[in-house]
Amino acid sequence: MVQDPREDGATQGAPTPGLRKASVTLRVLEGSYAIARLAPDAAIPDWADGPGFVSITRTTEELSIVCLADRVPQIIRSDAGWCGFHFAGPFAFDETGIAAAVLQPLAEAEIGIFLVSSFDTDTLFVKMETAGRASKVLTAAGHVIAPAG
Repeated sequence: MVQDPREDGATQGAPTPGLRKASVTLRVLEGSYAIARLAPDAAIPDWADGPGFVSITRTTEELSIVCLADRVPQIIRSDAGWCGFHFAGPFAFDETGIAAAVLQPLAEAEIGIFLVSSFDTDTLFVKMETAGRASKVLTAAGHVIAPAG
């Protein structure tokens, strides 16, 4: 059973215990990425694996693949043109506020995102046309943007 957070004595608007303002270093990923959607029972295609960032997630609704856009066949339902920012980790599972510190300024600037988490860290994607503005917003918020490489 999920407990309503209001039942544990927390008050709305109060800071979350342990939440800290994090400064994160984000490394820009080389290339343009795509987010592909396949049927939930589809086999993992050969084109999904290869150089660059790759994330494969299967749910009961879909098989989602994030990889370099030039590997995704045109017949596959996908959304291309994403720029990746890899969080310099690793981060412990009990560290709080890491993603929030990065996502909040982007939300305030109305920049849409796609976030992928792994065991050690996170990777943020923004559309290529907003990548420059996203970099400026993140830098102004105290984060460090490292070039690809």
